[in-house]
Amino acid sequence: MSVGVAGASGYAGGELLRLLAAHPDFEITAATAHQNSGGSVADVHPHLRDLDMRFTPTDAKALAGVDLAFLALPHGESAALARELPAAVKVVDLGADHRLRDAAAWERYYGTPHAGSWTYGLPELPGQRAEIGASSRVAATGCYAVAATLALAPLLASGIASPDDVVVVAASGTTGAGRSLKPHLLASEVMGDVSAYRVGQHQHTPEIKQASGARTLSFAPMLAPMPRGILATVTAVPTRDGTTADDVRAVLAGAYEGEPFVRVLPAGVWPRTGATLGSNAAHLQATVDGDSGRLVVVGAIDNLGKGAAGQAVQCANLMLGLPEIAGLTAIGVAP
Repeated sequence: MSVGVAGASGYAGGELLRLLAAHPDFEITAATAHQNSGGSVADVHPHLRDLDMRFTPTDAKALAGVDLAFLALPHGESAALARELPAAVKVVDLGADHRLRDAAAWERYYGTPHAGSWTYGLPELPGQRAEIGASSRVAATGCYAVAATLALAPLLASGIASPDDVVVVAASGTTGAGRSLKPHLLASEVMGDVSAYRVGQHQHTPEIKQASGARTLSFAPMLAPMPRGILATVTAVPTRDGTTADDVRAVLAGAYEGEPFVRVLPAGVWPRTGATLGSNAAHLQATVDGDSGRLVVVGAIDNLGKGAAGQAVQCANLMLGLPEIAGLTAIGVAP
């Protein structure tokens, strides 16, 4: 099947090209870019030396003939391109343009008119896998939203945790901010430093609430001195006294039994971003805070894997009737 990637010169676009090049059922027939249009893919992504392609301009013509198009464009740019694509082209949007159902929430956090909502691309949510498989337009998840939602949604769905007073503190690698030059992302600024940003106003807040069922959420994102990975700590108030760590772990284990990419770790083993590097896996662990009594779930993902390109390929597999795990792995790389 033919696939194209719009925004293929970015970090998420490059990860898509890497996964698609090794996919048993896909052939990359288009890779588009803006500033890098006309240049060699290998010059921008040296690890893709065997992918003998050049970037073409980002327009609907380049993607009109593919079976499925991935849009790895900055927030606010994919909706216009998607509207120009033929109905026969299935689309997975890695940007935020079509994730939110609430137009007011979109305009509050993104400051532009709402483009409408598509099927939400998190297969592990109840009933979502079938919806993705039946859709021609899917909105892939935000990276922070994946880690937080996988940790939180089963607790709220089971009734073991309250949807009010949810707190998420999460650290991300620098690739989450994209590939464009920003002074605060220079190596000299990032090395040896962990910094908070957009605390209480991050754009993934309404997405986490929508996907997980949380009603009130305090979200504090942080930038960590690493290229890729997210470690999220999610806490919530229990709905009954005496809830134990085993109770929380049992809820998570039940929710993700048989899931190909979500791993509830053995008791006492805590998630690490390095263990999910290069994979489409999510690692989870739970406990109950001994002082506050709050339920605690820690999750780790690769923000370019399960948080972006891997998740998008997982959705594409479902949309095209392929095995969900095709071209993907839950096994990370180390060190």
